[in-house]
Amino acid sequence: MDQTEKLKAEVAARRDDLVALTQDLIRIPTLNPPGENYREICDYLDRRLLRAGFHTELIRAKGAIGDSDRHPRWNIVARREGVGAGDCVHFNSHIDVVEVGHGWTTDPFGGEVRDGRIYGRGSCDMKGGLAASIVAAEAFIALCPDYVGAIEISGTADEESGGFGGVAYLAEKGYFSPDRVQHVIIPEPLNKDRICLGHRGVWWAEIETKGEIAHGSMPFLGDCAVRHMGAVVAEMEESLFPALSEKRTEMPVVPDGAKQSTLNINSIHGGEAEQEADYTGLPSPCVPDRCRMVIDRRFLIEEDIDEVEAEIRAVLERVRAGRESFDYDIRELHRVLPTMTERDAPVVVSVAKAVSQTFGREPDYVVSPGTYDQKHIDRIGRLKNCIAYGPGILDLAHKPDEYIGIEDMVQSAQVMALSLRDLLAG
Repeated sequence: MDQTEKLKAEVAARRDDLVALTQDLIRIPTLNPPGENYREICDYLDRRLLRAGFHTELIRAKGAIGDSDRHPRWNIVARREGVGAGDCVHFNSHIDVVEVGHGWTTDPFGGEVRDGRIYGRGSCDMKGGLAASIVAAEAFIALCPDYVGAIEISGTADEESGGFGGVAYLAEKGYFSPDRVQHVIIPEPLNKDRICLGHRGVWWAEIETKGEIAHGSMPFLGDCAVRHMGAVVAEMEESLFPALSEKRTEMPVVPDGAKQSTLNINSIHGGEAEQEADYTGLPSPCVPDRCRMVIDRRFLIEEDIDEVEAEIRAVLERVRAGRESFDYDIRELHRVLPTMTERDAPVVVSVAKAVSQTFGREPDYVVSPGTYDQKHIDRIGRLKNCIAYGPGILDLAHKPDEYIGIEDMVQSAQVMALSLRDLLAG
């Protein structure tokens, strides 16, 4: 048996441990928002990685967006040095999961195993990938103890809400600088035989239309901000959505619908604030003098961010031109530029070789429709040699009855272990 097969067998022999590790991680409900149990899962990972010979740091993103004494943003970074100088390969996984939602037929935090799958919130996105990277590293170390360079594994906060208390904070502190880390693999669930090179851009904004409050029985004495917002939505339907559908990219974005520019209306709220769930009274009869809409614009590498913003402002100005007393404010909430690692980058070449050794075929190269923490590694860390590769089906992320296939995890861990061998052991 050659070393490739030995390493694959070493990973496969750890299948039960991989399942148990994934279950343990799922059973720690790291819901974000608000950011629960971050310290608990970091402590768990700390104990595991210390046993494997890693030096660990628990790092609170003090003062970052989202960090508070009630919900501190904890992260863990673990590093294991080899026997000599060489590159560092870093596996980065986020520890937070989104809300459970409705429609589950299993316990969202039970980690139930059924029909070769592990069910639970975060199983696919992305605690299965985190577990696979740990088992891959441990298998590689066991078989190749004389590797050169270093292996790092991190569990980071808040990816689901922008990553500012996680990877962004660590990048600002130098943890992803090119002189410290040379290769980054993010085990997001993009399918076991795909290499994700990057992601589209995003521009979030809040639009507020203004009106005048009055008694609801005499709306003619006021000015309804909700009706003004309705005119904005109508103009978007008339002019903006058709224009966006005509914009196409050469980026290999999946699924196919995301190869065009998109706009999602995240929320609209007008009038008085909603009451608590136990309130049994009626709302007061008022004309709403404010209405707010949050938009999520995803754009392509061929587009300029200033033009993306200008398109939205043009919609609002067209509404103003045709609507008496129309007034608005617009506020940017978030912006991320598109990013895409080159196919000949060292980490891409090594992972592609490992995919071929595991599955007997070349990988597909894709780009994610949504952003993930590569944006901070690229923008803040100035590290371009970064990809997403991990087990799981992207379509299952954030869905009820989310699951991860056990065989997919094993095979992805084999790819990760073989990539380590290629990058650190020659």
